[in-house]
Amino acid sequence: MGDKLDDFSRAFYPFLHDDDRKPQELLKELRFSLMEKVRESVEVKTRFFEENQDAILDASLAIARAYNGGNKMLVCGNGGSATDAQHVAVEFMHPITVGRKALPAICLSNDMAMVSAVANAVGFEHVFTRQVIALGLEGDVLLGISTSGNSENITNAFETARRIGMLTIGFAGGEGGRMREMREKGLLDFCLRVPTSSIHRIQESHVALYHTMWDLVHTFLQNRSLLG
Repeated sequence: MGDKLDDFSRAFYPFLHDDDRKPQELLKELRFSLMEKVRESVEVKTRFFEENQDAILDASLAIARAYNGGNKMLVCGNGGSATDAQHVAVEFMHPITVGRKALPAICLSNDMAMVSAVANAVGFEHVFTRQVIALGLEGDVLLGISTSGNSENITNAFETARRIGMLTIGFAGGEGGRMREMREKGLLDFCLRVPTSSIHRIQESHVALYHTMWDLVHTFLQNRSLLG
């Protein structure tokens, strides 16, 4: 393991392994590397929002209409995307902006007793499906977050949610994986994909995306003439 980590470090940060370099020279390289990552992050997010602004507006309006009709949102993800799913639910349930209404949102990744029970008895690919069956109602929203777009437990949940009559929204990255295929076949209402292979850039864009959509949903709810 140590050799692999050393190889990775040498490949991406060769200047750290040049014993002849002075500390100030190394710091200069690190500052440059830092700013390059920041610039890349900004560029990826800017391109994503420019290319998807209409889809983002449409998805936000659809969520607002669901809430206006008395429905709720279910959110799910795995790993880092599970923490994003939890973040989404907290944003909607506990708005930090004065005047914004608390809206019902449940993070399906949070219930570890339920997740582990289903994973143990049936299979990890069904951990969200069972919760959607129990909690989802026609008109509710299911938001699934997956950097690859291929998380089987999320795509299975989307299939179940569609049969119930829920609005389905996927956040993906890279080529979009199974989520993109489902969207192209009309099996997913929205697939918002960040087209980069960097997991970090995808996750950073997802954070900006759900913060932006949270604000748009509330804007639509406060301007009911836009709800149609």
